[in-house]
Amino acid sequence: QVNLVESGGGLVQAGGSLRLSCAASGRTLSRYNMGWFRQAPGKEREFVAGINQSGLFTAYGDSVKGRFTISRDYGKNSVYLQMNSLKPEDTAVYYCAADSSFSSRVVITSHEYDYWGQGTQVTVSS
Repeated sequence: QVNLVESGGGLVQAGGSLRLSCAASGRTLSRYNMGWFRQAPGKEREFVAGINQSGLFTAYGDSVKGRFTISRDYGKNSVYLQMNSLKPEDTAVYYCAADSSFSSRVVITSHEYDYWGQGTQVTVSS
């Protein structure tokens, strides 16, 4: 069992930046492929970014490419999402997720993730 806790959300103006953190307890995250998803009111959960176990491979949703960066710190047992040039349409609850599959790969589908955090709200004002 791994427990994930997101932090770093908040209210920011369009064009601003935020850095989300996902801290894990219970297990080391080095064995997990990690991802960030978001869900806005009335919309389906959307893939934002993913990173494999080694950290060598990443993937991003089309709407955030070039603006968001996912990274991981094995020493701090954490994963991060750096969000730049934020837009009002980025407003959502952001979730961190962990995939415990044996293979090291970037996972982009939500149903493949085994563990989820409680989410952190990001609001971008225009």
